[in-house]
Amino acid sequence: MLNKYYVIFEELEAAIRNGKYPPDTILPSENELAEQYNTSRETIRKALNILSQKGYIQKLRGKGSLVLDLEKLQFPISGLVSFKELADKMGHSSVTIIESFTNKQPSSLLQKEMQLSKEDSIWEVFRVREINGERIILDKDYIVEKYVPGLTEEICRSSIFDYIEKQLNLKISFAKKEFTVEEPTEEDYNLLDLEGFHSIVVVKNYIYFENATLFQYTESRHRPDKFRFVDFARRNEA
Repeated sequence: MLNKYYVIFEELEAAIRNGKYPPDTILPSENELAEQYNTSRETIRKALNILSQKGYIQKLRGKGSLVLDLEKLQFPISGLVSFKELADKMGHSSVTIIESFTNKQPSSLLQKEMQLSKEDSIWEVFRVREINGERIILDKDYIVEKYVPGLTEEICRSSIFDYIEKQLNLKISFAKKEFTVEEPTEEDYNLLDLEGFHSIVVVKNYIYFENATLFQYTESRHRPDKFRFVDFARRNEA
């Protein structure tokens, strides 16, 4: 026999899926749900935790449980796809805003991260991604100039990957990725629409050409309610 909290989770899950609670609405409060299901707040809290873990809701401090869009953008964890390719595939209205575009010497930290010398120069590009009128991603790109010459703001506003592959005829091969959940910085709050959100998903990408040359490091900062990070895993026999 299923625990009561799991039965409640399944009923709320069905209600979200059939549209009783549409995306971007707030679920009834814990007190209201406890009264509705004739149970304790602790039982309701367990049901809501499962909904949160499965990507149906986002708990907002002081506001309650926000119902998420089940059709939100899916970023493949193991894949390597540009923002433009993803937005086009999902059919969303998207805009890229160039916050800064500079050519400079790498910091000591970047020299270490990207195996560069003081004499090397990098493109530093900060881009805000707006989808359906909301600023929800901040991409901070650091690209080695000697490997990717001729970069411009217009290219960055469109697609850096397209430029590398179609104009420079270079093959982007693989990336090493690191995922963390962090508190937003002041910069995040200034550049993104984060009202009510107290966490941000940070994806660090080390991107390589087919000859294993590291040419780009990107720190991509995502508002957590608009994305699913997905992967396909196969169990190997022992």
